[in-house]
Amino acid sequence: MDDATKRCAVVAVIGAPNAGKSSLVNRLVGAKVSIVTHKVQTTRTRVCGVAAVGPTQLVFIDTPGIFAPRRRLDRAMVRAAWDALDGADQVLLVVDAPSLLSDRDGAGDAAARRAAEDTEAILSALKERRFACDLAVNKIDKTSKLKLLPLVEDLNRTFAFGDTWFVSARDGDGIEQLKDALATRAPEGPWVYPEDQLSDISERLMAAEVTREKLYLRLHEELPYQAAVETTKWERTKKRELRLEQTIYVSRESHRPIVLGKDGQTLKSIGTAARAELGELLGEPVHLFLNVTVKENWADDPARYRAIGLDFVE
Repeated sequence: MDDATKRCAVVAVIGAPNAGKSSLVNRLVGAKVSIVTHKVQTTRTRVCGVAAVGPTQLVFIDTPGIFAPRRRLDRAMVRAAWDALDGADQVLLVVDAPSLLSDRDGAGDAAARRAAEDTEAILSALKERRFACDLAVNKIDKTSKLKLLPLVEDLNRTFAFGDTWFVSARDGDGIEQLKDALATRAPEGPWVYPEDQLSDISERLMAAEVTREKLYLRLHEELPYQAAVETTKWERTKKRELRLEQTIYVSRESHRPIVLGKDGQTLKSIGTAARAELGELLGEPVHLFLNVTVKENWADDPARYRAIGLDFVE
C-alpha cells in the first residue's frame, strides 16, 4: 500500500467522567490501550489508540473526563482534554445514556446529576468553540432503546451534531458501523504510526497505568482519588528476565495502610494482578516490585505531571 492510497484521521474522543470513553477507545482499537475502572477521572492524560480500516488509519485520542475542576490535577486533566481537539480531524462526544436518562426522568442519583451537568457544560463549550462534533450514545446495553430517541432529540436540539451513533463499548454493539463511518470521512494522507503500532503510550507509563488500574479496582471505595503510580526501574536480570520497580504515591500517611492491607496482603494482591496483565501485554514473565510512599504534595510536583504526560498548570 503506497501513500497515495492511504487515508488518516485523528479522532478526539471527549466526554464527562465515566461516560465510557476509555472502554470505547479500547473496543475501537481492538486492544487495551487505556485503563478502565469504576472510579471517575481514571484517565489522567491523553492516550492515542490506533486502528486500521483497510487503507485508513484512525488515531483515537482518549482524553480525561471533562468536568468542573477544583484542584491543580483536575485543571491539568481538563486542559489536556480540550487541547486534544486542536488538530483533530473529527471529534466524538461520548455520553452515558443510562445516567442522562435517569437524570432526565428525575430518578437519578448524585452521579447521574453530575453526568448531566458535565455534559451540558461540554455542549456549551463546544458551541462557544465552534467545533463540529459527532455524538456517541454509549451503554445502550443498559437501557431501553425506546427511551433513547427522546434523549437524542433533546441533545441534538442543544447542539447540532453531525451524526449520532448508538453504541455499547461493553458488548461491541454499533462499534464497527461507527468505525467504518469515521474511516470513510478520513482525509487522504500518510499514516501517522507504523502499521503494527496500537498506541503511543510508552511501555514504562503503560506498566504504571496497569498497576494504577489494579489499585483502583481493588480499593476504589476506600482509597481517595489522589494516588499515583510511577515505574522507577525497568531493567533486565542476569538471566535477561524483565524486572520492574514501581512506586505508589499516596498523599497521606493514613492512606498507606489502606494500600498495604493487613500483613501487606492488599499490596500483594494488587501486585499479583498487575504482574499477570503485564506479562500478557509484554509477552514475557515480569518480576514486579511495589513500594508505597507518602508524598503529601505529589499533586503539586511538576515532575509527577511530566511523568504522566500532563502540563503543569499554575
